[in-house]
Amino acid sequence: MGFMIDIHVHSRFSGDGTAEPEEYIEKAIELGLDGIAFTEHYSFEASGQASELMEKYADHITVLRGVELSAEEGHCLVYGVDTDRLKLSNSPLKVVTDVVNSKGGVVIPSHPFRKGHGVGDIVREINGICALEGYNGYNMGKYNELAIEVATELQLPFTGGSDAHAPSEVGHCYTVFNENVTPDNFIELMKKGSYRGVDARRVSSGFMP
Repeated sequence: MGFMIDIHVHSRFSGDGTAEPEEYIEKAIELGLDGIAFTEHYSFEASGQASELMEKYADHITVLRGVELSAEEGHCLVYGVDTDRLKLSNSPLKVVTDVVNSKGGVVIPSHPFRKGHGVGDIVREINGICALEGYNGYNMGKYNELAIEVATELQLPFTGGSDAHAPSEVGHCYTVFNENVTPDNFIELMKKGSYRGVDARRVSSGFMP
């Protein structure tokens, strides 16, 4: 089955999520997910409470954190660095990617072809993007299909994340890793690219990829 993580989740600390991080974690455990990553809007610091829950739930689920950053062209998921300290908000995606990579993190354009907040075709021009978000739980299907098509064209892996803003939305999409993920090896495995996105809503029998 692989190691299943919903790597794109927003709690109330995003400003538009509906519940405490712990409620999202409990839902992920109930669903049988192996991990959950909090990617609060625009602020790495905003996921601090989730970080405090890592140890509490360590025997049940892997809790990770990142940020959904607003680059000049649109949104991207960033993991492995404190973007608040780097002051990258609203910077061009190329700058975000170059700086994050230089600091050891990874950049994944989120819902890249969604109108309004997707970075669009610029993903074809920028080196250093780790992956594209292929399955996004809030996207129209055609935007997910296009993201996967472009990822394949660029020989990039694609991820899955629910983009949940409520616990009931956790796990609608997720990423299956071929190896067990921990907070210590997460970035290494992201760079390795041995994973794939899954849309659980398209699967008839539970959370099988």
